[in-house]
Amino acid sequence: MNAPDYPVVTVMPGRHKRAEQGHPWVYSNEIQMDKAAKALLPGSLVRLVAASGKPLGVATFNPHALVAARIVDRNPAAVIDRDFIAARLEAAVALRQRLYPEPYYRAVHAEADSLPGLVVDRFGDVVVAQLNTAGMALLESEIIAALAGVLAPKAIVLRNDGAGRKLEGLVEEVRLASGALDGPVELVENGARFFADPLGGQKTGWFFDQRENRKTVAALAADCRVLDAYCFAGGFAVTAAHRGARAVVAIDRSETALALAGRAAAANGVEARCCFMRAEAFDELERLAAAGERFDIVVADPPAFVKSKKDLGAGLRGYRKLARLAASVAVPRGLLFIASCSHNVGVAEFAESVRRGIADAGRGARVLQSAGAAPDHPVHPFLPESAYLKSELLALD
Repeated sequence: MNAPDYPVVTVMPGRHKRAEQGHPWVYSNEIQMDKAAKALLPGSLVRLVAASGKPLGVATFNPHALVAARIVDRNPAAVIDRDFIAARLEAAVALRQRLYPEPYYRAVHAEADSLPGLVVDRFGDVVVAQLNTAGMALLESEIIAALAGVLAPKAIVLRNDGAGRKLEGLVEEVRLASGALDGPVELVENGARFFADPLGGQKTGWFFDQRENRKTVAALAADCRVLDAYCFAGGFAVTAAHRGARAVVAIDRSETALALAGRAAAANGVEARCCFMRAEAFDELERLAAAGERFDIVVADPPAFVKSKKDLGAGLRGYRKLARLAASVAVPRGLLFIASCSHNVGVAEFAESVRRGIADAGRGARVLQSAGAAPDHPVHPFLPESAYLKSELLALD
């Protein structure tokens, strides 16, 4: 097969070394943005070359984005089509099948699975995809066909409403790309049943990234009183009850999420031990502390406090306050699990905010575990900043 006639985009002299060594991104200030490059349709497939003419691979290209080129394949003759995407998808799914016995997982994690800008979560026979870059948006029909061919789902949902799409000049949308859905879908995680809403829930409807951390916390929950301060659809709360917690109090501000959590509790036969409350977490934590309520295990897994770098200072103060409030409602020798999904917050910065918050509560602590996302969320070795999830499990004095 002849190499496709993709337009050529050239990297500036001396700026090709990171890409040559394996980094999947080339920034706009590293590209020779001549008239031809600027005229390319955002998301176009291009042949990326060094100033010397040495090929760097095939990439998607957006002349208007900070990350201008995202390398899809190092072979300059690669044909990026339905078959190519299907092969990458098969490889990604094969890895997940080695990790998990049931078809509930993140099937594609963007650059780490060599499909930059594409995220796919699998809920049995329902697939939810996020096309977060202009390149993936232009490949939508090929992606949908590849998903249909490899996974044969009854429904494919596009959750194209992530904040990153704005940076790519894309509109936000949520739609059913194929098949039909008649409500929330069921999934199994750590032996318990849950329900996700792919069309109306946050992100893809579920957060598979906390799977291993839920398992760790739940293993310590037997006969404990547990507080889950941001329970969403019940991941931590119901898993803890399922593993023997004697009582679980779960808080969230979303009625929809609480309804899914309650449904999960009922499906697992633990509804009698679970109390779901609609409230703002900070306000409720302060009320519980003032009322003298105490818990053996406190879970604080909030949504992102830092959505951009300008929010970093306020966000770190938020994590510090959350750690203080969470520690204040834990019993002596209790456990605290606290997490951040803000990719703009570094591991050390998060740990420092947690340390300060616990000290503000007048408590001492030891870190039992520092962890990231579950292994179905792999990290590209040249993109350590993509390891967005940070968590600490602490034993409090």
